[in-house]
Amino acid sequence: MKMKFCLTALITLFFGLNVFAQQSKPIQFREETFDFGSIKEESGSVIHEFMFTNAGNRPVKILSVNPSCGCTTPSWSKEPVGVGKTGFIQASFNPKGRPGYFNKSLTVTTDMDANPIVLQIKGQVSSGGKTPDIDLPYANGNLKLKSNSFNLGKVYIKDEPTVRDFPFLNNGTKAISIKNIVSPVYIKADVQPKTIEPGKTGNIKITYLGKVKNQYGFQNDNVEITTDDEITPVKSFSVYATLEDFFPELTSAELAKAPNLKIQSNTVDFGRIKGNTTAVREVQFVNTGKKELMIKALQGNCVCITAISGKKTLKAGEATTIQIAFNPMDRTGTQQKAVTVYSNDPQNPVQRIMLSAYVE
Repeated sequence: MKMKFCLTALITLFFGLNVFAQQSKPIQFREETFDFGSIKEESGSVIHEFMFTNAGNRPVKILSVNPSCGCTTPSWSKEPVGVGKTGFIQASFNPKGRPGYFNKSLTVTTDMDANPIVLQIKGQVSSGGKTPDIDLPYANGNLKLKSNSFNLGKVYIKDEPTVRDFPFLNNGTKAISIKNIVSPVYIKADVQPKTIEPGKTGNIKITYLGKVKNQYGFQNDNVEITTDDEITPVKSFSVYATLEDFFPELTSAELAKAPNLKIQSNTVDFGRIKGNTTAVREVQFVNTGKKELMIKALQGNCVCITAISGKKTLKAGEATTIQIAFNPMDRTGTQQKAVTVYSNDPQNPVQRIMLSAYVE
């Protein structure tokens, strides 16, 4: 009897904590994901409104709503939403030239919380005919696509994979069958249907396992799809992604105790330097937070840039310096480069130091 009572109490406590966590959000959406189900390409745009309530202690203003794709057009409550009042984020999705499954996001930034809110819309687009060439301008043999590469954008280093869909068209006069797909272990590519009739569309689903890749910053990989296309049977595609850590939403109390990376200067001027000579500058990092700060990675946007941190972990209040070296490598004139810093600062996990120089 006592065991049953304890189990019941634990279940009640678990659900109570979940409800409390949901109610503690200053902005409460009725839903953060909406499924349009099956929609027809020829029927035009579909619209959904995400309604929210201001559960905070002051009026909230929506600063921006950024869609993950040009196919999604947002609108939102422009005036501040009072305490206890409701507002909206509207998502209009245009399915033209996008047959197959879609999953798009809208990143909402407010003046209430530094952490953005991510809303999602998804569904399945059915096409009644051939997709216009203007929507799929790049040819790879008899297949036409929106691009000659697959750009996944931001990918988080966590258990949940990032999935993107890339539609294509069989622009030839014969059916094309998929024979084999080769990709890195952290990338999975699936083509549907396996045989594409002339004038019909299909979809390439790219699944990226950020935790398996486990590297930070911009990544460039390759997927090879073997077909029986008479023009180009083996089709090679670059896969682009930018990997970052994922941070769950934190309370104000948790943020107050979190690590905080303060960079002495986000701009570094190397001044005038001679070609093929290495110039070095130092920038100070300080952990102004309450918990240990970890420098996860330093990534230059050019092979001409290297950055090394004196320490990888900083206790609360501790400082270190990073050395940034620039070798022009036959570059001349005005140079603009950058170093991206990845850390466990939950409010600013990705920061950039902009570099400038004039190479004589």
